[in-house]
Amino acid sequence: MSAIQEHRVRDAQPSADTGRDRIIELNDVAVTYEAQRGEPYTAVEGIDLFVKEREFVSLIGPSGCGKSTLLKVITGLLDPTRGRVTVAGGAAQEARRRRLFGIVFQEATLLPWRDVQKNAGFLVELIRLTGASGTFGDPEELLRMVGLDEFRHNYPRELSGGMKQRVAIARALSIDPAILMMDEPFGALDAMTRDNMNEELLRIWRQTQKTVVFITHSIRESVYLSDAVYVIAGKPGRIVERVPVALPRPRQPEIQTTSDFQSHLDLLRTLLERRQR
Repeated sequence: MSAIQEHRVRDAQPSADTGRDRIIELNDVAVTYEAQRGEPYTAVEGIDLFVKEREFVSLIGPSGCGKSTLLKVITGLLDPTRGRVTVAGGAAQEARRRRLFGIVFQEATLLPWRDVQKNAGFLVELIRLTGASGTFGDPEELLRMVGLDEFRHNYPRELSGGMKQRVAIARALSIDPAILMMDEPFGALDAMTRDNMNEELLRIWRQTQKTVVFITHSIRESVYLSDAVYVIAGKPGRIVERVPVALPRPRQPEIQTTSDFQSHLDLLRTLLERRQR
């Protein structure tokens, strides 16, 4: 039995923690959108999903399978049509009110008239304008963490794509969230920059110990970064399998040349291809 097969068997066994360390749980979740014309459209159906505290979990699947819909459901931006969503022991909307989520999208969406430091601190400024209090990250420390302390006074037009995404990550971390939600944050970057950003993200994750939910189309990226990968397929989207990544940490790029890494890639490709036939 291979290492990955053994790990899958272990993962299937009953857990002694009874879910107490799970920070995100979705049970039988479905989302149906009402259509102005024609029949209602069901985006996802029968979704059972969990993420443990400080885990790095990826969601992969073809376009249109509902990955971004699940991000909206988890963060309380969209109510499910059916099912239950629990975040940190309560409702997703309550978790959002408590600012437990930091979100990074594919586009960095920086304000062009603000420099790096002011863009990174934008969310904190907004929160403080409402009179709310809370624990916030130190802007200078966050910029050092993402490697931009020397560029704090530069403007977005002076930054590369990877640097803009580092600002977006610093901005998301500025509110000190428990969970970092990332919706294809490196999808628009060239291959070399994307590889570099994967290394940066792993370093930041180790340093902050946040829980990360990462949406990607890249099988290789999902294996390299994650503790577990959810394969989603179909229309409506359904969970095909939760695949634990049985690779040691910390990870270096060289691990991608190993037979164990290739076994993970082969398994995920097989699961995705089987559901697309």
